[in-house]
Amino acid sequence: MERTDDIGFGGLTLTQDTDDFCYGIDAVLLADFAAGSDLVKRRTGKGIRVADLGCGNGIVPLILSQKIPESELTGVEFDENRAGLAVRNVENNSLAGRIRIVRADVLDIIAGAGDQGLEALKESFDMVSMNPPYVKTGAGMMNPDAAKMTARHETTAGIEEFLKAACLLLKDRGEAALVHRPSRLTDIMSAARSMHMEPKQMRLVSPRAGAAPNICLVRFTKNGGAELEILPE
Repeated sequence: MERTDDIGFGGLTLTQDTDDFCYGIDAVLLADFAAGSDLVKRRTGKGIRVADLGCGNGIVPLILSQKIPESELTGVEFDENRAGLAVRNVENNSLAGRIRIVRADVLDIIAGAGDQGLEALKESFDMVSMNPPYVKTGAGMMNPDAAKMTARHETTAGIEEFLKAACLLLKDRGEAALVHRPSRLTDIMSAARSMHMEPKQMRLVSPRAGAAPNICLVRFTKNGGAELEILPE
């Protein structure tokens, strides 16, 4: 069943399939984290190209269109239903001139495959945002609903593939922002450095005061220097 809500940013609305995977606080935190980067601040008024990997129904590109008014945005989503919703959400909010939705797998970016002109997108973005599936292949209980399973579990692509795709899309010294679970931080940092995506800033987020963090946000710089800043919650 579909539901349309005001998302609280510039009067924008979002249509979601409630039988699929609806967006949560993770997407809002990711968009805010990406928009708050030093690179975005340096390019204020100059224009900035942003790609969102695994964009789902388009929530992060929609929020970023308001947080970074001068941005040109590309959402990449391999699920047919979610990609279709993303296209509709872009059109319904009259943002077709600023947001493009590409139906493709992260693996297509790595291979430069498909008919979406993916090869031409390489090294053309200033910023990449991403929300990879949280659960490692072979871990956790698999959801019987295929759509929800692919959103939560690494099926075709995981942390390494998302980071590699981001590196390919970014210009030299471009930045990437990722939201994930603290339990996967070792995997994240190890994979990032192997791909010359240097972790530069990290923020842990707790669900409530006194509780252990359940969300981590990490910002990387392609070919950046080795120095990690831990930001306050």
